Amino acid sequence: MRNRRARLLIPLLALVAALFAVPAPASASTATTVAMYQTSYGGDDADIYYPSGASDLPVALLLQGAKVDRSYYAQYASAIAAQGFVVVVPNHYRLMFVETERYAAEHQVTRTVTWMKDEKYNSSSPLYKRIDSGKLVLLGHSFGGAAGLAAAEDTCSLVFCPALSFSLPSQVKAASFYGTNNGFLGIFADIDNKVPVQLVQGTADGIAPQSDAEKTYSHLLNTPRQIVRVAGVNHYGITDVQSPSPAESETSAQSLTQSESIEVAARWAGRFLLAQLGDAGAADYVWNIGDASDPGVTVTGAP
Repeated sequence: MRNRRARLLIPLLALVAALFAVPAPASASTATTVAMYQTSYGGDDADIYYPSGASDLPVALLLQGAKVDRSYYAQYASAIAAQGFVVVVPNHYRLMFVETERYAAEHQVTRTVTWMKDEKYNSSSPLYKRIDSGKLVLLGHSFGGAAGLAAAEDTCSLVFCPALSFSLPSQVKAASFYGTNNGFLGIFADIDNKVPVQLVQGTADGIAPQSDAEKTYSHLLNTPRQIVRVAGVNHYGITDVQSPSPAESETSAQSLTQSESIEVAARWAGRFLLAQLGDAGAADYVWNIGDASDPGVTVTGAP
C-alpha cells in the first residue's frame, strides 16, 4: 500500500555521462533519464528508480548497509537504473543487537517478488506493465550484502533471517555485493551460491577490508563468480556521502571522488547483472575487455 508518491525526474548529468564514457554493452543507452517515486510494501518505505520510457524491465533489490538510510543510495541506484533496471531501495527496520534500526533481512527478497508482480499490474503505478516480473537481481552493501549472500545460498542464516525460514525465489537470477564478506570471528565458510555472485571491493575499505572480501570470494563454490577490486575506494564508495550517520564511520580516506567511486562500482555491478540476464555486450565487458580499459580496476573471475 502506498503512503506517498512523488514522481520526479532525477537528472544524472555528469554521473550518467561518466557511466557511458567507456565502451557500453549493446543494451545500454547514452541518453537515459531516470525517474523516481516513493512507495511502501511489506511494511517498508522504499524508493523506486527506473529508466523513463523503458519497458520489460528486470528488478534490482538493493539491500542497505547497517544503519544506512535508503536516501544515501540515490546516485548509485540511479546509475544502476540507467543501465536498464527498476531499482528498489527499501528502509528495513528490525530489532538487532538490542536496538531497532535499519538492518537488511533475507525475507525482503521474497517480499520484493510479491511487490514486483503486484506493481506490474497496478494501473496507477508508473511501472504499469513495464516490469519483467520473472527477473530479480540482488544488490547489497556491507551488512545488506552479507544478507544477500545468505539468500543467494538459499539458507536461513539466523543473523539475516528473523522470519526463521527462507526459500530463494526462482525469479532471482544473479547478485552483486559491495564491501561485503562472510567472515565471522575470523572464520569464512564455504558459500554454495545458487546464482552468479559478484563482489565489488574498494581497496581502501577500512571497515570491511579487502582481505576479507578475497577470502569470501575464494569460498564461493559455484560459477559464474567474480571479484572486482576498485583502487582507492573505501567502504562508503557507493553512498552519496562518506560515513552517512548513524552508520559506522569510515577512517580510511578515498582517493577517488564520491561521484567517481559510485560510477565505477555501478558500472561493474550493472554490467555483471546484465551479463547474467543474457546481454552479450555486458558479458564481453565484464569477462574480457572491462579491466583492460579501466586502469583503477583489477578483476578475478570464472564465467
